[in-house]
Amino acid sequence: MYVPERVLTNQDLEKMVDTSDEWITQRTGIKERRIAAKDETSSSMGTIAGTRAVESAGIDAGEVDLVIVGTATPDYMFPATACLIQDNLGIRGGAFDVEAGCTSFMYALSTASCLAASGAYRNILVVGTEVLSRIMDWTDRSTCVLFGDGAGAVVVTPSEEGTFDPTFVLGADGSGGSALFLPAGGSFQPASSETVNQGLHTIRMAGPEVFRFATRVVVDSTREVMSRLALGPEDIDLFIPHQANERIIDSALKRLSFPAERCFLNIDRYGNTSSASIPIALCEAEKAGRLRAGATLLMVGFGAGLTWAAGAMQWQLTPASVSRPRATDSRELTPA
Repeated sequence: MYVPERVLTNQDLEKMVDTSDEWITQRTGIKERRIAAKDETSSSMGTIAGTRAVESAGIDAGEVDLVIVGTATPDYMFPATACLIQDNLGIRGGAFDVEAGCTSFMYALSTASCLAASGAYRNILVVGTEVLSRIMDWTDRSTCVLFGDGAGAVVVTPSEEGTFDPTFVLGADGSGGSALFLPAGGSFQPASSETVNQGLHTIRMAGPEVFRFATRVVVDSTREVMSRLALGPEDIDLFIPHQANERIIDSALKRLSFPAERCFLNIDRYGNTSSASIPIALCEAEKAGRLRAGATLLMVGFGAGLTWAAGAMQWQLTPASVSRPRATDSRELTPA
């Protein structure tokens, strides 16, 4: 994982918009978030996270066959951010982006899982990376308090014998697209002086509608994955949900009968980092010793589209992840 050095607290936001630490904390669970420096981009942060993931997997960059990046804030419309990260790391395999809002990482992970299971690829680097601060309206208190920047990455390899196959449920409801969207910058409404002056290059969100959608799909998709694998709440060793809103997560835990101690949360320190939120949480959970070899892991994401995805798998530790020194401080590496 990689997160920028700059921390933006709720107290900082109190000086920028009409809000308060109490209001933000009670409604979201967020206390602070990270903000990218001017020279940091989705590709530079993803490069650092990708480097750490490859090292953790105990392989060389030359052994990576494919790079898949989930992001809603690419460096450019094209080339793909995955191509930039591939070049930065010296990887010679294929590379492409996946864009499904905050669900992008889960869509990318599902794709990588299928490709690895098919035997087409051995080592697939999957990255979730975002600089949401660049598309934020810092006068809109309903959105600017929610989001942060960061990147997380994993290397996907074929499952060992004796583990159940990773199982994913992907969903989308395009009729809800207007509930969370970026109005301008695409081919429908290209960038112009008018779109810039009207502030159409920043996030628009219908908060109550997205909240209702999220509380429903988190539960439904999680139940569907567990049903496919004949698993109950007692069989899940760790639950990692998309870190969007603590109230959404608390509601899901109650409806799923998941004990809170089996759920990993870091939303208080990073806010909603979109496609980076699950891999960042996964990385921190592993470093904290919350994932043992053979543990059953369940992850669920949701976001713009509207999209959602849930997946379950058994965690496997590599020799490198057991023995290598931990690099946890975001300042230990600088962007490429």
